[in-house]
Amino acid sequence: MKALVLTKIGHKMEVKEVPVPALTDTGVIIRVEANGICRSDWHFMMGDWNWIGLQAELPHVLGHEFSGVVVEVGSQVTNYKKGDRVVVPHAHGEGTCEYCLTGHSNICDHGSIAGTTYWGGYGRYVHVPDADRNAVHLPASVSFEAGAALGCRFMTAFHGLVDQAKVQPGEWVAVHGSGGLGLSLVHIAKAIGARVIAVDINDEALKLAKEFGADIVINGKEKDAVQEIITITDGGAHVAVDALGIAATCQNAINSLRKRGRHLQVGLTSQDEKGKVELPIDLIVVKELELIGSANMPVSRFPYMMRMVESGMLQPEKMITKTVGLEEAADILMDMGQFKTPGITVLNRW
Repeated sequence: MKALVLTKIGHKMEVKEVPVPALTDTGVIIRVEANGICRSDWHFMMGDWNWIGLQAELPHVLGHEFSGVVVEVGSQVTNYKKGDRVVVPHAHGEGTCEYCLTGHSNICDHGSIAGTTYWGGYGRYVHVPDADRNAVHLPASVSFEAGAALGCRFMTAFHGLVDQAKVQPGEWVAVHGSGGLGLSLVHIAKAIGARVIAVDINDEALKLAKEFGADIVINGKEKDAVQEIITITDGGAHVAVDALGIAATCQNAINSLRKRGRHLQVGLTSQDEKGKVELPIDLIVVKELELIGSANMPVSRFPYMMRMVESGMLQPEKMITKTVGLEEAADILMDMGQFKTPGITVLNRW
């Protein structure tokens, strides 16, 4: 099969012929119909996140936002059959650790990650292990492209806002960074009734944020985003989100909070920070701010989000700005270091 393969850290991925993955008793083989091109793949390409133990062996087929059709079914799989449409949430749990047993499979002690632990959606076929636990049926009314958008950025945004920060209708939510994850956060926050401010330094990204639900957009190059948010909200946001993971967005998000505000950290850092950002500790203390981390989403929460998608409350397909083939996907991934591709781009041609 054709796939986009990472052969050397820091270098452009290459289109190569690779073997179709083998089936296991508890797994399924999926023919991928759509795979979201996520900045997390760029991070892996650049060799980021080894400081938190995430590192793929080379050569490797990345891709963790994919949907498709089941073409082979392991002998012990009971929930899926050939021809089923599925989406694969990228964070898998193995089902027996204390976190899985208490509903937090996204932070499983022995979990796996699609496209990292095993080869992913930049290949036409993917073997998903423990399929009964780690795949989700995709309704006929939801396109494969929309399904791909759900597998990482959208579900991460949903879990962060709904489950972790517990955003309430009417609250001010400031999203710092308007890439694919940031736009998902904007869209979901608006859908649950929040008043949303989007911050970025790219006018095209801010235009998309406005289309996807932001009440107010701020270009951080042109204005002091922190002061603007404090003025607009009469004291600061109730919830501020760092959707990018660089020092500036993290610090600005915290500084833009009102007293007793909640900071939601969903962006992971890159080589400049290597996992460490200086924080205004005294401000956190005297304003009684809350810092909340959020990673991925438990698979058990997927049906709640999917119902909102089916009802039209959430519309991930609106955030897809481009669909591409393998060669173009390689170029887009290289460009992600310069934030040249606003919105969500989906690979759907092999």
